Amino acid sequence: MRALQGAVKNDRVSHAYLFSGPRGTGKTTTARILAKALNCAHPVDGDACNECASCVAITRGSSLDVIELDAASNNGVDDIREITAGAWHGTPGRWKVYIFDEVHQLSKAASAALLKTLEEPPQHVVFVLATTDPHKVLPTIRSRTQHLEFRLIGGDTLSSLLHDVKGAAGLSADEATIDAAVRLGRGSARDALSALDQLIATGSITETQPEFDGLFRSLVDEDPVGALKSLAMLRQDGWDPEQLAENFAGEVRQVFLLQVAPEVADAVDADRVRLSAWGERLGLARTVRILETIGRSMREMKSAPEKIVILEVALIRLIKPELDASLDALNERVTKLERGPVRSAPAPAAAPAPVLRPIGSTKGTPPVAPSQPEPEVVADVAPEAVELASEGPGQLSLDDVRERFFQRVVPRTSRAAQLLLKSSQIRALDGQRLTIALPSEEMRQNTEMISQGLRGAMDHEFKTTLVVEWTVDPALQSSASAPTQRPIRPTAPESGPDEAYSPDESSIVVQSVADHLIAEMFPGAEEIS
Repeated sequence: MRALQGAVKNDRVSHAYLFSGPRGTGKTTTARILAKALNCAHPVDGDACNECASCVAITRGSSLDVIELDAASNNGVDDIREITAGAWHGTPGRWKVYIFDEVHQLSKAASAALLKTLEEPPQHVVFVLATTDPHKVLPTIRSRTQHLEFRLIGGDTLSSLLHDVKGAAGLSADEATIDAAVRLGRGSARDALSALDQLIATGSITETQPEFDGLFRSLVDEDPVGALKSLAMLRQDGWDPEQLAENFAGEVRQVFLLQVAPEVADAVDADRVRLSAWGERLGLARTVRILETIGRSMREMKSAPEKIVILEVALIRLIKPELDASLDALNERVTKLERGPVRSAPAPAAAPAPVLRPIGSTKGTPPVAPSQPEPEVVADVAPEAVELASEGPGQLSLDDVRERFFQRVVPRTSRAAQLLLKSSQIRALDGQRLTIALPSEEMRQNTEMISQGLRGAMDHEFKTTLVVEWTVDPALQSSASAPTQRPIRPTAPESGPDEAYSPDESSIVVQSVADHLIAEMFPGAEEIS
C-alpha cells in the first residue's frame, strides 16, 4: 500500500499493475482504493478524501471511471476486445481504471488481446490485474505490469481489524467471538469478516468448529475405541469426513507450531493454552507423524467411495504403530522401547525339558538341576538395554567409556570404521567431549566417512550425545606396529552377541583405508613397489 500511495502522491503511476496473493487478502479492495485515490478531487498525501463526488460514486459502485471484469466468467476474446475498445473513450475523471479479477482464467486469445492493449495503452487508463495464481498469467503480460504480492494477514492485525469493524458498525461481539473469527479467518480478512458475521448471527461459537479434544485424548492414551467413538460423535453432529480431516489437520498444525515456533502459531488465548498442553503430551515426533498421516488421508479421500473409512484407518494406525509399515511408525515403536521397558508378569515355572545329547556321544545325560524360580523377564528389550536402563550421562567415567567403546561400540560400526578405530586410543573425557587419538593425519581425515555410523553406535550405547574430538599422535604408529605383516582383520571375531570384543594386539596397525582395501581384495599379498 505504501508503494501505491507514494506513486499517487508523486504522480508516477504505472499504466498496469498485477496484484497476486491468496484469496481474501484485499487485492480487489486495494484496486478500488487505488482508483479512488487517482480520481479524488482533494487527495491528502496520496490518499483519497472519501468525501468528494468521485470518491462517493466509487464507494457506491456507480462511477463510470472504474470498470470491473470477472475474468472467470468473461474470459472470451470478444469480452476483452469490447472492454479494451472502450478504453480509448473519454472519462469524466482524470483516470479510467480497469480491474480484471482472476485474470489467469482468461483464454489464450483473450490474453493476447489484452496484451496488445498493454503494449500500447491509452495515457489516461490504468489496468489492475488481480490473480491468485500469478504463474498462470502469460509471462509477456507479467513483464508489462508492476507486480505487487499480497500475503496472509497476521492474527494480531486481523484482531485489530475486527475490533475496528465492531466499533464502526456498533456490533455486540465479545472477545471470544472475535478470537474465534480470527482463527476461522486463517489470515484472510474477507473470511474473518464473514466468520464474524456468522458468529454474531448464530450467537454461538461452538457450532462453527468441531471439538477435537476427544481425538487428542484418545491419541495420547492410545485408545482406539475412544478414537472411533469420538469420530462417530462428530459424524452424528453433521460434520463431513473431509471437513473433519481438514479441521483436525489445522488444529494439529497449531500444536506443531506451538512446539517449534510459538510466535508463528495463530492460536490465541484459551485455544493456545489447550493446544500447547496437547503438544506437551504428544511430543514433537508424534505430532509430525499425526500431521503427515492426516495429510495423506485427505489426499486418499478424494477418490475413496467411503471417505470416513480412510479417516478411521488413519486414526487406528496412529494409535497402533504395529499396523503401520512406514519408517515413522517403526521409529515410534523403537522409541517406546527405549523410553521404558515394559515388564511382563512372571510365567509359572514349567517342568524342565529333557536334555538331549548329540548323536554318537558316549557321555551320559547330566543330572537335571532342581528347578529355580524364574527371574522377572523384560519383554522385547536387549540385555545391554536392561543393564544401562539406570545409567545416566553423569555416571560415565573415562575407564568405563574406554572399555565399552572397544567392546560394544566398535563392533556396531562398519568394517571400514572398525579397521580405522582398531588403531585408535581414547585419551580424555571432558564432560560430553571425548578425545580420540589416531596414528596419522590421513586416518584423521578419513573419520568424516565413518562419523555418522559411529555417532549412532555411541548414542545407542551411552544413551547420551558425546562429541568426538580427533587428534593425531604419531607415537601410536611406532608403538603398536607388528613385527611381521599379516592379513588385516577388520571386523570383530565371530562370536555371540554377549561376548566382549577387544582389538587384536597381534594384528597389523592400519595406516590408511587404501591398505585395508588392498588387504581385503588380495588376502596374504605383500606390496613390493
